[in-house]
Amino acid sequence: MVRRVLGDAMRSLNVSETCIADMLLAVSEACSNAVRHGGPANRYEVTAAIGAGQCDVRVADNGDGVPTMPHSFPPPDTENGRGLLIMRSVVDEISFGITPGRGTTVHLRKHLAWDDGADARPRELAAV
Repeated sequence: MVRRVLGDAMRSLNVSETCIADMLLAVSEACSNAVRHGGPANRYEVTAAIGAGQCDVRVADNGDGVPTMPHSFPPPDTENGRGLLIMRSVVDEISFGITPGRGTTVHLRKHLAWDDGADARPRELAAV
């Protein structure tokens, strides 16, 4: 659902498909981490804003928090542990807000690239 709504919002503003794909990959990874590490209810909240030439997404859960950002990818035979590095590689900024006992918020920010071939439409603030 998140991917659909965010992708449609970005497309409506003529954001390039490459930029959309990067942001949706990062958001998918953040949501996967929220489900995996977000506490017993596996509930999380996503907020997004598009404006001023960038897309900001926050994914908040009720888990214990994320470890520090890894410096390299895990060995090829490891099944997990690549999500944070993938997010970092496709967005311009990533940060974490960790409140012990209350959860983690992952903040993703990407500067938008525009689809030059699309009809010019006003690029106005959108909130999801």
